[in-house]
This record gives sequence, C-alpha cells and structure tokens, in this order.
Amino acid sequence: MHNKLASKYLPSKPYFARKAVPIRELHAGHTKEILQHLLQLNEGERRLRFGIQTSDEVIGRYVGCLDFNKDAIFGIFDLNLRLIGMAHLAYLPVDEGNARAAKFGVSVLPEGRSQGFGTALLQRSAVHSRNTRIETLYVHCLTSNKAMMHLAQKAGMSIEYAHGDADAYLKLPPANPSTIVEEAANEQWADMDYALKQNLKRSHQAWWWFFGRPKLAP
Repeated sequence: MHNKLASKYLPSKPYFARKAVPIRELHAGHTKEILQHLLQLNEGERRLRFGIQTSDEVIGRYVGCLDFNKDAIFGIFDLNLRLIGMAHLAYLPVDEGNARAAKFGVSVLPEGRSQGFGTALLQRSAVHSRNTRIETLYVHCLTSNKAMMHLAQKAGMSIEYAHGDADAYLKLPPANPSTIVEEAANEQWADMDYALKQNLKRSHQAWWWFFGRPKLAP
C-alpha cells in the first residue's frame, strides 16, 4: 500500500514532542544486541511489532537479513548497554511517479516504555530520512497496536484503515542546514553517551572482580 503516496493524504506540518534521548545509529557489530532485544519481546509484542506471530527462528532470520549499508537502524541503550529501544528505517524501492519513501518500525522493551523513547526514535528517523532525500515516512501496523497508532497520530501522520491494518504516512520537508547539524550533533552525543556507559560498565566489572561478588543469602 506504500505506493499510494499522493500529497493529499499527507499533513504538511508534522508534530513531534521532542525529548532529549541519546540515540545511536547501529551497525553490523550490534547484531547480537539487536537479536537479544527482539527475542525479549513476548508473543503479543512480537505480533504488534511484525504484524504476525513471529517465532525465535523467524526473528533470527530477520536479524540475519538486516542490511546496514542500505537501511538505517537506531538504538537506545540503558546504563548496562542493554538495547531497550530500537527502530528500523527500511528504504522502499523507488517507483517512478511516487515519492521516495522509507518504512519505520519500532520496538521498546517494557522497562523503557512511557518515557518518550518511541517518539524520540521516530524523530531521529525522520531527521535521517530528510537528510537522505526521503520524502515520505511510512508506517504499517495493526490497528490493535495502540502505542504505534498513538505515536503516528501524535506525529501528525495521515492514517488509512483496512481490515484490521493501518497505513500511516508522514510527508517530510527537504533537508536543510538545521537538520544536517541536528543529526551530526545527535550522532556525536550518542557516541559519547555510549562510550561513557561502556566505561562505567567496565569500571563496575573491575570493582566486582576486586572485591568479589557478595554471597547471596540462603
């Protein structure tokens, strides 16, 4: 349904409730973390994320097929460098006469919800899309995915409904110096945040080794 990208379906001024969240662009070296993140989703959460019942084997194949050179993957890490939020920005084939589009998919683990991570990941993906000449951000989800529906509505997306599915479209303005600077600053901040958390984790591990882990009470 992504071919139906006529401008009349699309809002001209998307809204984002900005939240300061360090979001790192992921690469092939994060494949293990991505797999672990998706495997932690329960059966219902997997269905909402992928639109169908998804086994561990299917998730493994999905992660194995991720193309980090073609698409963009973004992640939010906690203090233990656990990937608690992830967005996949998949570039759709370019069809003559249609806008250049990318499909947005997102998942956030339970402990990371209600903190604006989904909105932050959508904003990060939208800025990256603009800077890579994407004209339309596209989301496909089940209408029962209340979190995604709320996120799409809050972002000002136009939504079409059909047989329990929903397609949301967000028209993106062209890149400008502000979006380029914003993305560069976000990347630098996220790299510094990741390095800091990495050093803290190593420091904690060193202290555990030095003092020894406390014995658990019987």
